[in-house]
Amino acid sequence: MESEEARQRVEAEKQRVEGLIADLRGGLGDHSESEQLSEWSGYDQHPADTATETFEREKDLSILDQLEAELAELQAALQRIDAGTYGVDDVTGKPIPDERLDAIPAARTNVIPNVTTDQYAPGGHDGVRDRQGRSPDRRE
Repeated sequence: MESEEARQRVEAEKQRVEGLIADLRGGLGDHSESEQLSEWSGYDQHPADTATETFEREKDLSILDQLEAELAELQAALQRIDAGTYGVDDVTGKPIPDERLDAIPAARTNVIPNVTTDQYAPGGHDGVRDRQGRSPDRRE
């Protein structure tokens, strides 16, 4: 993938995620959870309603955390584009297929089906292991 095309794709995704973050923050408001709960205390509200509101706020905060982590990954992808390492697997050093980068612009690694990697595993195939922890050369 050309670096300018990659930059445009990553920038577009970054703008989308920034928009989602802004919308979510707008919905959360400027008040902390305790301030909001104290505002509700004057109302005749069932404890389950308060619990539902608390749950919804915690869910939104969790989504916000995930979006901020995704934004950080996109910013790191832009740095990799600048460094000339975008589209190169962080673990193996092999190219990441364009199809994967199209689907996940901030991808750092390839996907190897039915295999897990452990950089620190002793011996065998760059630490590649199957689900039972066996290296490919030691399968029975």
